[in-house]
Amino acid sequence: MQSDDVIWSVIGHEFCSYKVKTVTQNFCRNEYNVTGLCTRQSCPLANSRYATVRENEGVLYLYMKTIERAHTPANMWEKIELSKDYSKALEQIDKELKYWPNFTIHKCKQRITKITQYLIKMRRIKLRQEPKLVGVKKKLDRREATRERKALSAAHLEKSIEKELIERLKSKAYGDAPLNVNESVWQTILDREKSGKEKELNVGAELNMEDDETDGEEEEEEMEEEWDAEGGEFVSDFSGDEDGDLDDELSDLEDVVDGGLGAEESEDGESDDDSSPEDQPPSKTVLGKRKTKPTAKAPPRKKLDKPGRRGPRVEVEIEREMESVPLTRSALADW
Repeated sequence: MQSDDVIWSVIGHEFCSYKVKTVTQNFCRNEYNVTGLCTRQSCPLANSRYATVRENEGVLYLYMKTIERAHTPANMWEKIELSKDYSKALEQIDKELKYWPNFTIHKCKQRITKITQYLIKMRRIKLRQEPKLVGVKKKLDRREATRERKALSAAHLEKSIEKELIERLKSKAYGDAPLNVNESVWQTILDREKSGKEKELNVGAELNMEDDETDGEEEEEEMEEEWDAEGGEFVSDFSGDEDGDLDDELSDLEDVVDGGLGAEESEDGESDDDSSPEDQPPSKTVLGKRKTKPTAKAPPRKKLDKPGRRGPRVEVEIEREMESVPLTRSALADW
Protein backbone atom coordinates (compact mmCIF):
# COMPACT_ATOMS: atom_id res chain seq x y z
CA MET A 1 0.00 0.00 0.00
CA GLN A 2 1.57 3.34 -1.11
CA SER A 3 1.44 6.27 1.31
CA ASP A 4 2.43 9.65 -0.11
CA ASP A 5 2.82 11.32 3.32
CA VAL A 6 5.24 8.66 4.58
CA ILE A 7 7.36 8.91 1.42
CA TRP A 8 7.54 12.72 1.62
CA SER A 9 8.44 12.67 5.34
CA VAL A 10 11.44 10.52 4.46
CA ILE A 11 12.74 12.13 1.26
CA GLY A 12 11.61 15.66 2.11
CA HIS A 13 13.17 16.01 5.54
CA GLU A 14 15.95 13.41 5.55
CA PHE A 15 17.60 12.22 2.32
CA CYS A 16 16.78 12.08 -1.41
CA SER A 17 19.21 11.21 -4.18
CA TYR A 18 17.54 13.71 -6.56
CA LYS A 19 17.71 16.65 -4.13
CA VAL A 20 20.13 19.52 -4.72
CA LYS A 21 20.45 21.91 -1.77
CA THR A 22 21.31 25.60 -2.16
CA VAL A 23 21.30 28.58 0.21
CA THR A 24 17.95 29.92 -0.95
CA GLN A 25 16.05 26.90 -2.34
CA ASN A 26 16.23 23.14 -2.98
CA PHE A 27 16.04 21.74 -6.53
CA CYS A 28 15.08 18.31 -7.91
CA ARG A 29 16.99 16.48 -10.67
CA ASN A 30 14.30 13.87 -11.40
CA GLU A 31 13.47 13.83 -15.14
CA TYR A 32 9.69 13.59 -14.45
CA ASN A 33 9.56 16.67 -12.20
CA VAL A 34 7.23 19.23 -13.78
CA THR A 35 8.76 22.35 -12.14
CA GLY A 36 12.28 21.31 -11.16
CA LEU A 37 11.73 22.35 -7.52
CA CYS A 38 11.86 20.07 -4.50
CA THR A 39 8.38 20.67 -3.01
CA ARG A 40 5.47 18.54 -1.81
CA GLN A 41 3.25 19.25 -4.83
CA SER A 42 6.10 18.97 -7.42
CA CYS A 43 7.69 15.73 -6.20
CA PRO A 44 7.00 12.85 -8.63
CA LEU A 45 7.81 10.24 -5.96
CA ALA A 46 5.57 11.50 -3.17
CA ASN A 47 2.48 11.92 -5.45
CA SER A 48 0.64 8.82 -6.68
CA ARG A 49 -1.32 10.97 -9.18
CA TYR A 50 1.08 12.99 -11.29
CA ALA A 51 1.46 14.40 -14.84
CA THR A 52 4.28 16.09 -16.78
CA VAL A 53 5.38 17.03 -20.33
CA ARG A 54 8.64 15.86 -21.92
CA GLU A 55 10.33 16.36 -25.32
CA ASN A 56 12.09 13.71 -27.35
CA GLU A 57 13.75 14.63 -30.70
CA GLY A 58 11.48 17.64 -31.25
CA VAL A 59 8.26 15.81 -30.36
CA LEU A 60 6.23 16.58 -27.20
CA TYR A 61 4.72 13.82 -25.01
CA LEU A 62 2.36 13.94 -22.05
CA TYR A 63 3.23 11.51 -19.22
CA MET A 64 0.56 10.58 -16.66
CA LYS A 65 0.85 8.40 -13.52
CA THR A 66 -2.09 6.92 -11.61
CA ILE A 67 -2.34 4.89 -8.40
CA GLU A 68 -3.96 1.97 -10.24
CA ARG A 69 -0.63 1.21 -11.96
CA ALA A 70 1.57 1.67 -8.89
CA HIS A 71 2.01 -2.11 -8.51
CA THR A 72 3.64 -2.32 -11.99
CA PRO A 73 6.55 0.13 -12.16
CA ALA A 74 7.30 -0.84 -15.82
CA ASN A 75 3.85 0.37 -16.90
CA MET A 76 3.44 3.14 -14.37
CA TRP A 77 3.67 6.10 -16.82
CA GLU A 78 1.16 6.52 -19.66
CA LYS A 79 2.71 8.24 -22.73
CA ILE A 80 0.54 10.39 -25.05
CA GLU A 81 1.95 12.22 -28.11
CA LEU A 82 0.95 15.88 -28.39
CA SER A 83 0.29 17.79 -31.61
CA LYS A 84 2.92 20.09 -33.13
CA ASP A 85 0.36 22.89 -33.19
CA TYR A 86 0.57 24.81 -29.92
CA SER A 87 -3.16 25.50 -29.56
CA LYS A 88 -4.11 21.91 -30.32
CA ALA A 89 -1.56 20.65 -27.81
CA LEU A 90 -3.16 22.85 -25.09
CA GLU A 91 -6.57 21.44 -25.98
CA GLN A 92 -5.21 17.89 -25.63
CA ILE A 93 -3.87 18.72 -22.17
CA ASP A 94 -7.27 20.08 -21.08
CA LYS A 95 -8.97 16.97 -22.42
CA GLU A 96 -6.62 14.41 -20.84
CA LEU A 97 -6.36 16.23 -17.47
CA LYS A 98 -10.04 17.17 -17.20
CA TYR A 99 -10.58 16.14 -13.52
CA TRP A 100 -7.00 16.67 -12.30
CA PRO A 101 -5.86 19.36 -9.86
CA ASN A 102 -5.54 22.85 -11.31
CA PHE A 103 -1.90 23.05 -10.17
CA THR A 104 -0.94 20.05 -12.33
CA ILE A 105 -2.85 21.37 -15.38
CA HIS A 106 -1.33 24.84 -15.09
CA LYS A 107 2.25 23.56 -14.69
CA CYS A 108 1.93 21.21 -17.70
CA LYS A 109 0.73 24.14 -19.86
CA GLN A 110 3.65 26.27 -18.67
CA ARG A 111 6.07 23.49 -19.49
CA ILE A 112 4.69 22.94 -23.00
CA THR A 113 4.92 26.70 -23.67
CA LYS A 114 8.55 26.85 -22.59
CA ILE A 115 9.54 23.75 -24.60
CA THR A 116 7.81 25.10 -27.73
CA GLN A 117 9.70 28.38 -27.42
CA TYR A 118 13.13 26.77 -27.20
CA LEU A 119 12.31 24.39 -30.10
CA ILE A 120 11.52 27.42 -32.31
CA LYS A 121 14.77 29.06 -31.25
CA MET A 122 16.71 25.88 -32.09
CA ARG A 123 15.26 25.86 -35.62
CA ARG A 124 16.28 29.50 -36.15
CA ILE A 125 19.82 28.82 -34.98
CA LYS A 126 20.11 25.89 -37.39
CA LEU A 127 19.15 28.12 -40.31
CA ARG A 128 22.00 30.52 -39.55
CA GLN A 129 25.46 29.77 -40.93
CA GLU A 130 27.56 30.12 -37.85
CA PRO A 131 30.97 28.59 -37.16
CA LYS A 132 30.77 25.24 -35.51
CA LEU A 133 32.63 24.98 -32.24
CA VAL A 134 34.71 21.83 -31.88
CA GLY A 135 36.29 20.80 -28.65
CA VAL A 136 40.04 20.35 -28.49
CA LYS A 137 41.28 17.20 -26.80
CA LYS A 138 44.80 18.04 -25.70
CA LYS A 139 45.47 14.65 -24.21
CA LEU A 140 44.51 12.84 -27.43
CA ASP A 141 46.59 15.23 -29.56
CA ARG A 142 49.59 14.72 -27.31
CA ARG A 143 49.22 10.95 -27.52
CA GLU A 144 49.00 11.02 -31.34
CA ALA A 145 52.04 13.30 -31.61
CA THR A 146 54.05 10.90 -29.45
CA ARG A 147 53.01 7.95 -31.63
CA GLU A 148 53.97 9.82 -34.81
CA ARG A 149 57.37 10.68 -33.39
CA LYS A 150 58.02 7.07 -32.42
CA ALA A 151 56.88 5.80 -35.83
CA LEU A 152 59.16 8.31 -37.59
CA SER A 153 62.18 7.27 -35.54
CA ALA A 154 61.39 3.60 -36.29
CA ALA A 155 61.18 4.39 -40.01
CA HIS A 156 64.56 6.15 -39.91
CA LEU A 157 66.01 3.12 -38.14
CA GLU A 158 64.63 0.74 -40.78
CA LYS A 159 66.02 2.90 -43.58
CA SER A 160 69.45 3.06 -41.95
CA ILE A 161 69.46 -0.74 -41.53
CA GLU A 162 68.41 -1.22 -45.15
CA LYS A 163 71.14 1.16 -46.33
CA GLU A 164 73.79 -0.68 -44.30
CA LEU A 165 72.70 -4.06 -45.69
CA ILE A 166 72.76 -2.72 -49.25
CA GLU A 167 76.27 -1.38 -48.76
CA ARG A 168 77.39 -4.77 -47.45
CA LEU A 169 75.85 -6.50 -50.46
CA LYS A 170 77.60 -4.05 -52.79
CA SER A 171 80.95 -4.64 -51.11
CA LYS A 172 80.37 -8.43 -51.44
CA ALA A 173 80.76 -8.96 -47.74
CA TYR A 174 78.40 -11.93 -48.03
CA GLY A 175 79.81 -13.25 -51.30
CA ASP A 176 78.70 -12.92 -54.90
CA ALA A 177 75.30 -14.53 -54.34
CA PRO A 178 74.12 -14.60 -50.69
CA LEU A 179 71.91 -17.54 -49.85
CA ASN A 180 69.41 -15.74 -47.60
CA VAL A 181 68.76 -12.80 -49.99
CA ASN A 182 65.78 -12.96 -52.30
CA GLU A 183 66.63 -12.67 -56.00
CA SER A 184 63.95 -10.01 -56.58
CA VAL A 185 65.45 -7.82 -53.84
CA TRP A 186 68.91 -8.13 -55.40
CA GLN A 187 67.54 -7.31 -58.87
CA THR A 188 65.71 -4.21 -57.60
CA ILE A 189 68.95 -2.97 -56.02
CA LEU A 190 70.85 -3.42 -59.29
CA ASP A 191 68.10 -1.67 -61.29
CA ARG A 192 68.12 1.21 -58.84
CA GLU A 193 71.87 1.61 -59.22
CA LYS A 194 71.66 1.58 -63.03
CA SER A 195 68.91 4.19 -63.09
CA GLY A 196 70.90 6.39 -60.70
CA LYS A 197 74.05 6.17 -62.86
CA GLU A 198 72.11 6.97 -66.04
CA LYS A 199 70.59 10.04 -64.41
CA GLU A 200 74.02 11.22 -63.27
CA LEU A 201 75.47 10.77 -66.78
CA ASN A 202 72.60 12.67 -68.39
CA VAL A 203 72.94 15.51 -65.93
CA GLY A 204 76.73 15.65 -66.45
CA ALA A 205 76.38 15.75 -70.25
CA GLU A 206 73.87 18.60 -70.07
CA LEU A 207 76.15 20.55 -67.74
CA ASN A 208 79.15 20.04 -70.06
CA MET A 209 77.19 21.29 -73.09
CA GLU A 210 76.10 24.37 -71.19
CA ASP A 211 79.71 25.01 -70.06
CA ASP A 212 81.00 24.76 -73.67
CA GLU A 213 78.40 27.21 -74.93
CA THR A 214 79.13 29.67 -72.19
CA ASP A 215 82.92 29.37 -72.75
CA GLY A 216 82.56 30.06 -76.52
CA GLU A 217 80.40 33.11 -75.87
CA GLU A 218 82.85 34.43 -73.27
CA GLU A 219 85.82 34.04 -75.67
CA GLU A 220 83.98 35.93 -78.44
CA GLU A 221 83.07 38.71 -76.04
CA GLU A 222 86.69 38.97 -74.83
CA MET A 223 87.98 39.24 -78.44
CA GLU A 224 85.44 41.95 -79.23
CA GLU A 225 86.45 43.88 -76.13
CA GLU A 226 90.16 43.64 -77.08
CA TRP A 227 89.53 44.94 -80.63
CA ASP A 228 87.40 47.78 -79.29
CA ALA A 229 90.16 48.72 -76.83
CA GLU A 230 92.84 48.75 -79.58
CA GLY A 231 90.62 50.83 -81.92
CA GLY A 232 90.87 48.34 -84.81
CA GLU A 233 88.40 48.32 -87.66
CA PHE A 234 87.61 45.70 -90.32
CA VAL A 235 88.26 47.05 -93.88
CA SER A 236 88.03 45.17 -97.19
CA ASP A 237 91.24 44.65 -99.29
CA PHE A 238 89.80 46.32 -102.43
CA SER A 239 88.41 49.82 -102.36
CA GLY A 240 85.85 51.21 -104.79
CA ASP A 241 88.53 53.01 -106.99
CA GLU A 242 90.61 49.86 -107.37
CA ASP A 243 87.57 47.90 -108.49
CA GLY A 244 86.86 50.58 -111.11
CA ASP A 245 90.46 50.46 -112.43
CA LEU A 246 90.27 46.67 -112.78
CA ASP A 247 87.04 46.97 -114.79
CA ASP A 248 88.67 49.61 -117.08
CA GLU A 249 91.69 47.39 -117.75
CA LEU A 250 89.50 44.42 -118.60
CA SER A 251 87.43 46.54 -121.03
CA ASP A 252 90.69 47.84 -122.73
CA LEU A 253 91.91 44.26 -123.25
CA GLU A 254 88.60 43.25 -124.79
CA ASP A 255 88.75 46.23 -127.24
CA VAL A 256 92.34 45.35 -128.23
CA VAL A 257 91.33 41.78 -128.98
CA ASP A 258 88.39 42.90 -131.11
CA GLY A 259 90.57 45.49 -133.02
CA GLY A 260 93.32 42.99 -133.76
CA LEU A 261 90.89 40.49 -135.21
CA GLY A 262 89.31 43.22 -137.45
CA ALA A 263 92.71 44.48 -138.74
CA GLU A 264 93.76 40.95 -139.67
CA GLU A 265 90.64 40.41 -141.74
CA SER A 266 91.11 43.78 -143.59
CA GLU A 267 94.77 43.01 -144.42
CA ASP A 268 93.86 39.67 -145.93
CA GLY A 269 91.31 41.38 -148.17
CA GLU A 270 93.85 44.00 -149.43
CA SER A 271 96.48 41.39 -150.31
CA ASP A 272 94.00 39.67 -152.56
CA ASP A 273 93.52 43.00 -154.47
CA ASP A 274 97.23 43.10 -155.54
CA SER A 275 98.45 45.07 -152.57
CA SER A 276 101.83 44.21 -151.09
CA PRO A 277 102.82 44.65 -147.49
CA GLU A 278 105.95 46.61 -148.51
CA ASP A 279 103.91 49.59 -149.90
CA GLN A 280 102.05 49.90 -146.62
CA PRO A 281 103.75 51.50 -143.68
CA PRO A 282 104.32 49.36 -140.65
CA SER A 283 101.62 49.37 -138.02
CA LYS A 284 102.49 51.24 -134.89
CA THR A 285 100.03 49.42 -132.59
CA VAL A 286 101.55 47.92 -129.56
CA LEU A 287 99.89 45.24 -127.43
CA GLY A 288 98.07 46.81 -124.52
CA LYS A 289 98.72 50.49 -125.59
CA ARG A 290 96.03 51.08 -128.15
CA LYS A 291 93.76 53.99 -127.36
CA THR A 292 90.15 53.04 -126.93
CA LYS A 293 87.01 54.98 -126.53
CA PRO A 294 86.56 56.25 -123.05
CA THR A 295 84.14 54.05 -121.15
CA ALA A 296 81.87 55.22 -118.40
CA LYS A 297 83.41 54.43 -115.07
CA ALA A 298 81.37 52.32 -112.78
CA PRO A 299 80.16 54.20 -109.73
CA PRO A 300 82.19 53.43 -106.62
CA ARG A 301 80.76 50.65 -104.58
CA LYS A 302 79.40 51.51 -101.21
CA LYS A 303 80.88 49.80 -98.25
CA LEU A 304 78.59 47.19 -96.86
CA ASP A 305 77.43 47.85 -93.38
CA LYS A 306 79.20 45.41 -91.20
CA PRO A 307 77.23 43.77 -88.43
CA GLY A 308 77.85 44.94 -84.93
CA ARG A 309 79.61 41.73 -84.04
CA ARG A 310 83.33 41.79 -85.02
CA GLY A 311 85.63 38.84 -85.49
CA PRO A 312 89.32 38.39 -86.23
CA ARG A 313 90.79 40.28 -89.27
CA VAL A 314 90.86 38.19 -92.47
CA GLU A 315 92.77 39.02 -95.67
CA VAL A 316 91.17 37.86 -98.94
CA GLU A 317 93.06 37.50 -102.26
CA ILE A 318 91.15 37.41 -105.57
CA GLU A 319 92.73 35.90 -108.68
CA ARG A 320 91.21 36.57 -112.11
CA GLU A 321 92.20 34.65 -115.24
CA MET A 322 92.49 36.65 -118.52
CA GLU A 323 92.22 35.08 -121.95
CA SER A 324 95.37 35.17 -124.13
CA VAL A 325 95.15 37.66 -127.04
CA PRO A 326 96.11 36.22 -130.52
CA LEU A 327 98.96 38.10 -132.25
CA THR A 328 98.39 39.63 -135.68
CA ARG A 329 100.84 39.48 -138.63
CA SER A 330 101.82 43.10 -138.25
CA ALA A 331 102.56 42.49 -134.60
CA LEU A 332 104.69 39.47 -135.54
CA ALA A 333 106.58 41.56 -138.16
CA ASP A 334 107.34 44.27 -135.60
CA TRP A 335 108.37 41.65 -133.06
